[in-house]
This record gives sequence, structure tokens and C-alpha cells, in this order.
Amino acid sequence: MCADLWSFALSTYARPGVEAACLHLQERGADVCLLLCGAWLEARGVAPVAERLEALQQLARPWRQQVVEPLRQLRVQWRDLAQLDDQLETLRTGVKTLELEAERALLTRLEQLAQGWPKDGAKGQYGWLEGLATEVANLDHNALQTLRVVVAST
Repeated sequence: MCADLWSFALSTYARPGVEAACLHLQERGADVCLLLCGAWLEARGVAPVAERLEALQQLARPWRQQVVEPLRQLRVQWRDLAQLDDQLETLRTGVKTLELEAERALLTRLEQLAQGWPKDGAKGQYGWLEGLATEVANLDHNALQTLRVVVAST
């Protein structure tokens, strides 16, 4: 298993079915960075204590709302127009790069917050994914299960 959250997120996201599951959850309002952090903590055996869940959500929410989502909205807004305009496509690619850097910064912040949390031997005890997706209406448990299966196989 990857020691740092960024490497874990990259390797997990690249596994079959995970990208589609994450995008599906994101469309429903889930914070994929938060879910990947939860999967990382679950794989590390850190217990999903309510105070920890809340601390991660409090850290992620403003960054997602003020930094990641505006970049994502701009990138998506330019998708169709950029197919007809090479200069706009170049700008859109730059926005996509910034969005990814913003997500990496969020993952770094989440890892720093959680770094000192003890491994309680809770590996295999679930609760992180559901706990971190509480703000999502119409949560797709099949998509969460896809993440969980990948984590269990690491």
C-alpha cells in the first residue's frame, strides 16, 4: 500500500472501475478527495471516529467550494467551445492542470491533518466512506462499494 495519500489516490484512481465510480459520486455532490482520503485511512486501519470525520469535512469543504469547484466549473463550461477554438483549448488544459493541483493540495492538507491519527487495528472496519459522504443526496452505495473493494485488495 502507498504510504502517502497522493500516491494512494493516484494508484487507486487508476484501478479498474474506480474512475467511473468517483466521477459518478462527484456528479452527485461527493468530494472525491475526501472519499479517497477515507479509503486511505480505512486501508491504514485508522478508526472512523466522529471527531475525525468532522475534522476532515471542515478542512475540505471551504477548499473544495472556493478553489476546486470554481476551476472545475470553468473547465466544464469551456468544454464545447474549446473543441472549436485551439486557444481556448490551451487555456482549458491549463485550468484542468490547476484543478488537479488544487486537488493534490487538498489531499496534502487532509494527509497532514490525519497523519498523527493512530492505526487502531481497525483495518477492515468500515465507516469512513459513508461517514465522509453524509452530505451527498442520492448517494450511490454501489459506487462506494467499488472503492471499498479496491481498498480491500490493496
